[in-house]
Amino acid sequence: MAEDSPEIRAFLASPSEPDPQFSTSDAEFVRVLEDLIDALISKNILRHTDLPVAAQRKINARKGMRNRLQGALRLFNDDDSLI
Repeated sequence: MAEDSPEIRAFLASPSEPDPQFSTSDAEFVRVLEDLIDALISKNILRHTDLPVAAQRKINARKGMRNRLQGALRLFNDDDSLI
């Protein structure tokens, strides 16, 4: 193909950034999948070890991040009483 062909110009002119709504939707969908996996494991339909090792690592990493975030946002311990 020639450098100045219409196909190459159209390709180079196309936006390279994904639609922000699509990225937001992906993030929300990932959370849905995490909740689904947790529900299947808690109902003994799926075992954590049934998943590929790479998936187990990713799930554990996400749970760790979520737990740290929740701990950072918790201002009082559960057993603390308000005055």
